[in-house]
Amino acid sequence: MRFSLKLIPLLIMCGASPALAAQCQPPGGFNAWLEAFAQEAVASGISPRTVSATLTGLTPDQKVLSLDRNQKVFKQSFQQFAANRITAGRLRKGAALLKQHASLLARIEQRFGVPGPVIVAIWGLETDFGAVMGKQPAIRSLATLAHDCRRTEMFQGQLLDALRIVDRGDMTPAEMRGAWAGELGQTQFLPTSYIRFAVDFDGNGRRDLIRSTPDVLASTANYLRGYGWRPGQPWTEGTANFAVFQHWNRSQVYQKTIALFATKLAGGV
Repeated sequence: MRFSLKLIPLLIMCGASPALAAQCQPPGGFNAWLEAFAQEAVASGISPRTVSATLTGLTPDQKVLSLDRNQKVFKQSFQQFAANRITAGRLRKGAALLKQHASLLARIEQRFGVPGPVIVAIWGLETDFGAVMGKQPAIRSLATLAHDCRRTEMFQGQLLDALRIVDRGDMTPAEMRGAWAGELGQTQFLPTSYIRFAVDFDGNGRRDLIRSTPDVLASTANYLRGYGWRPGQPWTEGTANFAVFQHWNRSQVYQKTIALFATKLAGGV
Protein backbone atom coordinates (compact mmCIF):
# COMPACT_ATOMS: atom_id res chain seq x y z
CA MET A 1 0.00 0.00 0.00
CA ARG A 2 0.98 3.68 -0.41
CA PHE A 3 0.32 6.05 2.44
CA SER A 4 -1.74 9.21 2.16
CA LEU A 5 1.34 11.42 2.34
CA LYS A 6 -0.74 14.42 1.25
CA LEU A 7 -1.92 14.52 4.88
CA ILE A 8 1.60 14.66 6.27
CA PRO A 9 2.52 18.30 5.42
CA LEU A 10 -0.67 19.39 7.16
CA LEU A 11 0.31 17.47 10.30
CA ILE A 12 3.75 19.07 10.30
CA MET A 13 2.41 22.57 9.59
CA CYS A 14 -0.01 22.30 12.50
CA GLY A 15 2.70 21.03 14.83
CA ALA A 16 0.65 17.91 15.47
CA SER A 17 1.95 15.31 17.85
CA PRO A 18 0.22 12.01 18.65
CA ALA A 19 -1.67 12.00 21.92
CA LEU A 20 -2.49 8.32 21.71
CA ALA A 21 -0.95 5.31 20.04
CA ALA A 22 -2.64 4.09 16.87
CA GLN A 23 -5.57 1.86 17.80
CA CYS A 24 -4.57 -1.79 17.73
CA GLN A 25 -6.56 -4.03 15.38
CA PRO A 26 -8.92 -1.30 14.08
CA PRO A 27 -12.02 -2.19 12.03
CA GLY A 28 -10.13 -1.53 8.80
CA GLY A 29 -7.55 -4.18 9.62
CA PHE A 30 -3.77 -4.04 9.36
CA ASN A 31 -3.69 -1.55 6.49
CA ALA A 32 -5.89 0.92 8.36
CA TRP A 33 -3.67 0.59 11.42
CA LEU A 34 -0.52 1.06 9.33
CA GLU A 35 -1.93 4.21 7.73
CA ALA A 36 -2.69 5.69 11.15
CA PHE A 37 0.72 4.69 12.46
CA ALA A 38 2.48 6.26 9.47
CA GLN A 39 0.80 9.59 10.14
CA GLU A 40 1.70 9.30 13.83
CA ALA A 41 5.34 8.59 12.93
CA VAL A 42 5.61 11.75 10.82
CA ALA A 43 3.92 13.78 13.56
CA SER A 44 6.64 12.41 15.89
CA GLY A 45 9.35 13.98 13.75
CA ILE A 46 10.34 11.11 11.45
CA SER A 47 10.77 12.18 7.84
CA PRO A 48 7.97 11.35 5.38
CA ARG A 49 10.55 9.77 3.07
CA THR A 50 11.70 7.35 5.78
CA VAL A 51 8.14 6.51 6.77
CA SER A 52 7.09 5.77 3.20
CA ALA A 53 10.25 3.83 2.30
CA THR A 54 10.10 1.76 5.46
CA LEU A 55 6.41 0.99 5.92
CA THR A 56 5.05 0.78 2.38
CA GLY A 57 3.93 -2.72 1.44
CA LEU A 58 4.19 -4.27 4.91
CA THR A 59 2.01 -7.25 5.78
CA PRO A 60 1.64 -8.94 9.18
CA ASP A 61 3.67 -12.05 9.94
CA GLN A 62 1.56 -14.74 11.60
CA LYS A 63 4.67 -16.74 12.55
CA VAL A 64 5.81 -13.85 14.74
CA LEU A 65 2.50 -13.88 16.62
CA SER A 66 2.82 -17.63 17.14
CA LEU A 67 6.34 -17.26 18.53
CA ASP A 68 5.20 -14.43 20.81
CA ARG A 69 2.66 -16.73 22.43
CA ASN A 70 4.92 -19.76 22.82
CA GLN A 71 8.08 -18.67 24.62
CA LYS A 72 8.81 -21.94 26.38
CA VAL A 73 12.56 -21.60 26.70
CA PHE A 74 12.42 -19.58 29.92
CA LYS A 75 10.28 -22.23 31.59
CA GLN A 76 13.37 -24.40 31.92
CA SER A 77 15.21 -24.64 35.21
CA PHE A 78 18.42 -22.66 35.61
CA GLN A 79 20.41 -25.89 35.46
CA GLN A 80 18.77 -26.93 32.18
CA PHE A 81 19.01 -23.49 30.62
CA ALA A 82 22.64 -22.86 31.60
CA ALA A 83 23.85 -26.34 30.63
CA ASN A 84 22.57 -25.85 27.10
CA ARG A 85 24.24 -22.45 26.74
CA ILE A 86 27.49 -22.51 28.71
CA THR A 87 29.05 -25.28 26.69
CA ALA A 88 32.70 -26.24 26.54
CA GLY A 89 32.93 -24.96 22.98
CA ARG A 90 31.34 -21.64 23.84
CA LEU A 91 33.66 -21.24 26.83
CA ARG A 92 36.70 -21.87 24.63
CA LYS A 93 35.45 -19.39 22.05
CA GLY A 94 34.70 -16.80 24.72
CA ALA A 95 38.16 -17.17 26.24
CA ALA A 96 39.76 -16.78 22.82
CA LEU A 97 37.75 -13.63 22.11
CA LEU A 98 38.73 -12.15 25.46
CA LYS A 99 42.36 -12.48 24.40
CA GLN A 100 41.77 -11.35 20.82
CA HIS A 101 39.95 -8.20 21.90
CA ALA A 102 41.86 -7.57 25.14
CA SER A 103 42.94 -4.05 24.19
CA LEU A 104 39.46 -3.07 22.96
CA LEU A 105 37.77 -4.51 26.05
CA ALA A 106 40.24 -2.69 28.32
CA ARG A 107 39.35 0.62 26.65
CA ILE A 108 35.65 -0.16 26.99
CA GLU A 109 36.03 -0.99 30.68
CA GLN A 110 37.98 2.21 31.25
CA ARG A 111 35.18 4.27 29.67
CA PHE A 112 32.06 2.40 30.80
CA GLY A 113 33.23 0.42 33.85
CA VAL A 114 32.01 -2.99 32.64
CA PRO A 115 34.61 -5.81 32.51
CA GLY A 116 35.28 -7.91 29.44
CA PRO A 117 34.00 -11.26 30.78
CA VAL A 118 30.53 -9.81 31.37
CA ILE A 119 30.34 -8.28 27.89
CA VAL A 120 31.66 -11.42 26.19
CA ALA A 121 29.26 -13.64 28.16
CA ILE A 122 26.29 -11.61 26.92
CA TRP A 123 27.71 -11.65 23.38
CA GLY A 124 27.95 -15.43 23.49
CA LEU A 125 24.52 -16.00 25.01
CA GLU A 126 22.69 -13.65 22.66
CA THR A 127 24.06 -14.66 19.26
CA ASP A 128 26.92 -17.12 19.77
CA PHE A 129 29.35 -14.21 19.37
CA GLY A 130 27.58 -12.77 16.33
CA ALA A 131 27.10 -16.04 14.44
CA VAL A 132 23.31 -16.25 14.88
CA MET A 133 21.70 -12.81 14.78
CA GLY A 134 18.46 -13.84 13.08
CA LYS A 135 17.13 -13.10 9.60
CA GLN A 136 13.63 -11.80 10.29
CA PRO A 137 12.85 -8.37 8.77
CA ALA A 138 12.72 -6.30 11.95
CA ILE A 139 10.30 -3.67 10.66
CA ARG A 140 7.76 -6.31 9.67
CA SER A 141 8.09 -8.14 13.01
CA LEU A 142 7.68 -4.94 15.00
CA ALA A 143 4.71 -3.80 12.94
CA THR A 144 3.05 -7.19 13.46
CA LEU A 145 3.48 -6.98 17.23
CA ALA A 146 2.52 -3.29 17.33
CA HIS A 147 -0.75 -4.00 15.51
CA ASP A 148 -1.50 -6.89 17.87
CA CYS A 149 -3.29 -5.81 21.04
CA ARG A 150 -1.28 -7.88 23.53
CA ARG A 151 1.64 -5.42 23.85
CA THR A 152 0.72 -2.75 21.34
CA GLU A 153 2.00 0.29 23.26
CA MET A 154 5.42 -1.26 23.83
CA PHE A 155 5.87 -2.35 20.23
CA GLN A 156 4.53 0.85 18.70
CA GLY A 157 7.27 2.60 20.65
CA GLN A 158 9.82 0.09 19.38
CA LEU A 159 8.63 0.53 15.80
CA LEU A 160 8.90 4.33 16.07
CA ASP A 161 12.48 3.97 17.28
CA ALA A 162 13.25 1.51 14.47
CA LEU A 163 12.19 4.24 12.03
CA ARG A 164 14.43 6.71 13.91
CA ILE A 165 17.40 4.37 13.41
CA VAL A 166 16.75 4.47 9.68
CA ASP A 167 16.10 8.21 9.73
CA ARG A 168 19.42 9.06 11.36
CA GLY A 169 21.34 6.86 8.90
CA ASP A 170 22.62 4.05 11.13
CA MET A 171 20.93 1.29 9.12
CA THR A 172 18.74 0.86 6.06
CA PRO A 173 15.41 -0.99 6.31
CA ALA A 174 16.94 -3.90 4.37
CA GLU A 175 19.80 -4.15 6.87
CA MET A 176 17.41 -4.34 9.81
CA ARG A 177 17.14 -8.11 10.13
CA GLY A 178 17.31 -9.94 13.42
CA ALA A 179 15.33 -12.02 15.87
CA TRP A 180 11.57 -12.56 15.60
CA ALA A 181 10.65 -9.79 18.07
CA GLY A 182 12.69 -7.10 16.32
CA GLU A 183 15.98 -7.44 18.24
CA LEU A 184 18.97 -6.27 16.23
CA GLY A 185 22.68 -6.88 16.15
CA GLN A 186 25.24 -9.08 17.83
CA THR A 187 23.86 -8.52 21.32
CA GLN A 188 20.24 -8.19 20.24
CA PHE A 189 19.17 -4.63 21.06
CA LEU A 190 15.53 -3.71 20.68
CA PRO A 191 15.27 -0.41 18.75
CA THR A 192 14.57 1.70 21.85
CA SER A 193 17.78 0.41 23.44
CA TYR A 194 19.59 0.98 20.15
CA ILE A 195 18.52 4.62 20.16
CA ARG A 196 19.35 5.09 23.83
CA PHE A 197 22.59 3.16 24.24
CA ALA A 198 24.27 2.41 20.89
CA VAL A 199 27.61 4.19 20.52
CA ASP A 200 29.99 4.76 17.64
CA PHE A 201 33.13 3.30 19.22
CA ASP A 202 35.05 2.73 15.98
CA GLY A 203 34.65 6.39 14.99
CA ASN A 204 33.16 5.87 11.52
CA GLY A 205 30.11 8.05 12.15
CA ARG A 206 27.56 5.22 12.43
CA ARG A 207 26.35 3.10 15.32
CA ASP A 208 26.59 -0.32 13.72
CA LEU A 209 25.60 -3.18 16.00
CA ILE A 210 25.67 -5.73 13.19
CA ARG A 211 29.14 -5.44 11.64
CA SER A 212 31.28 -3.36 14.03
CA THR A 213 32.71 -5.32 16.96
CA PRO A 214 33.84 -2.13 18.77
CA ASP A 215 30.34 -0.64 18.47
CA VAL A 216 28.70 -3.90 19.58
CA LEU A 217 30.81 -4.42 22.68
CA ALA A 218 30.92 -0.76 23.75
CA SER A 219 27.17 -0.36 23.29
CA THR A 220 26.55 -3.45 25.44
CA ALA A 221 28.70 -1.94 28.17
CA ASN A 222 26.95 1.41 27.81
CA TYR A 223 23.60 -0.34 28.24
CA LEU A 224 24.68 -1.93 31.52
CA ARG A 225 26.19 1.34 32.75
CA GLY A 226 22.94 3.08 31.89
CA TYR A 227 21.10 0.83 34.33
CA GLY A 228 23.50 1.39 37.18
CA TRP A 229 26.50 -0.90 36.71
CA ARG A 230 29.07 -0.34 39.49
CA PRO A 231 32.67 -0.52 38.26
CA GLY A 232 34.97 -2.86 40.16
CA GLN A 233 32.13 -4.56 41.99
CA PRO A 234 31.10 -8.27 41.75
CA TRP A 235 28.21 -9.45 39.60
CA THR A 236 27.21 -12.61 41.43
CA GLU A 237 23.65 -13.20 42.61
CA GLY A 238 22.55 -10.81 45.37
CA THR A 239 24.86 -7.97 44.32
CA ALA A 240 23.90 -4.59 42.87
CA ASN A 241 25.48 -5.53 39.55
CA PHE A 242 23.50 -8.76 39.36
CA ALA A 243 20.36 -6.64 39.73
CA VAL A 244 21.41 -4.75 36.58
CA PHE A 245 21.00 -7.97 34.58
CA GLN A 246 17.25 -7.82 35.12
CA HIS A 247 17.22 -4.82 32.79
CA TRP A 248 18.91 -6.92 30.15
CA ASN A 249 16.47 -9.81 30.49
CA ARG A 250 13.57 -10.20 32.90
CA SER A 251 14.11 -13.94 33.29
CA GLN A 252 16.05 -14.74 36.45
CA VAL A 253 17.22 -17.93 34.76
CA TYR A 254 18.85 -15.81 32.06
CA GLN A 255 20.32 -13.39 34.62
CA LYS A 256 21.93 -16.25 36.55
CA THR A 257 23.28 -17.69 33.32
CA ILE A 258 24.97 -14.39 32.40
CA ALA A 259 26.56 -14.25 35.85
CA LEU A 260 27.81 -17.84 35.73
CA PHE A 261 29.17 -17.56 32.20
CA ALA A 262 30.99 -14.32 33.04
CA THR A 263 32.41 -15.85 36.23
CA LYS A 264 33.76 -18.84 34.33
CA LEU A 265 35.36 -16.58 31.70
CA ALA A 266 36.87 -14.35 34.39
CA GLY A 267 38.34 -17.42 36.06
CA GLY A 268 40.11 -18.48 32.90
CA VAL A 269 37.46 -21.17 32.23
